[in-house]
Amino acid sequence: MKMINILVVAFFAIASLSCTEKDPVVKGTPKTFVEDKGWEFETTPVWADEFDNGSKPSTSKWIHETGGNGWGNNELQYYTNQNNSQVANGVLTITAKKEDFEGRKYTSTRMISRNVGDFLYGRIESRIKLPRGRGTWPAFWMLPTDSDYGNWPKSGEIDILEHVGYRPGEVHASVHTEDFNHVKGTQKTDKTMVPTFDTQFHDYRVDWTPYSIKGFVDGVQYFEFVNSNTGSKAWPFDKRFFIIFNIAIGGNWGGVQGVDDTIFPATMEVDYVRVFKMIEK
Repeated sequence: MKMINILVVAFFAIASLSCTEKDPVVKGTPKTFVEDKGWEFETTPVWADEFDNGSKPSTSKWIHETGGNGWGNNELQYYTNQNNSQVANGVLTITAKKEDFEGRKYTSTRMISRNVGDFLYGRIESRIKLPRGRGTWPAFWMLPTDSDYGNWPKSGEIDILEHVGYRPGEVHASVHTEDFNHVKGTQKTDKTMVPTFDTQFHDYRVDWTPYSIKGFVDGVQYFEFVNSNTGSKAWPFDKRFFIIFNIAIGGNWGGVQGVDDTIFPATMEVDYVRVFKMIEK
């Protein structure tokens, strides 16, 4: 009888181990180990806007988000519906203005491609001339389309370009995740100097693959965040993201040294934005 009991216990122990091996991976842990395959990108854009048609941004490619709620960063502007954006001579111009509107003292634009331009991996680039002036906070960045891992920062953020006016010429590329974000002071970021940021157009881009996110200015890499294969808390970048262009005024970072009201109107000019598909390997 004792031998039968031992055999029964051994059987269930083996069965338990077998089931464990077949269980789905717990959320937040990696399903597969990702290594660098040296991914490359197609040379013809899969999605682009050259800003060479009409006088306003295309409604088939862009949505204007509106509101003056601070946008999670205590920002001072009210984002309007196309009143602060125009297209002319092949260039998109986003203009931040000092004007009273809906209880705010500044207006600006926040354009997004959500549900009309959503991407998983790729080379995302834009040619941009930035505004100068203390209190401005222009950005070219990406947020998750579906937030499958939860609200910010759990589903991630990719900052292709950020610039705060009180640090002229210092541009940043960053990522934010549940483990790495500016609230905790653990964000993954780097910076480089672009002295002619406001007088010349420069190319800002990221190369995004399953292995890493790399940031570039004019083709020179200055940032990289590598997939640690530890799960979505560190790497939520296996889902679709959409593109954002905006100029914020003030806020937790842009307003650290206040706002110089003599700089307005302040403009961000965008020559083009292009997305190149990653070639699968």
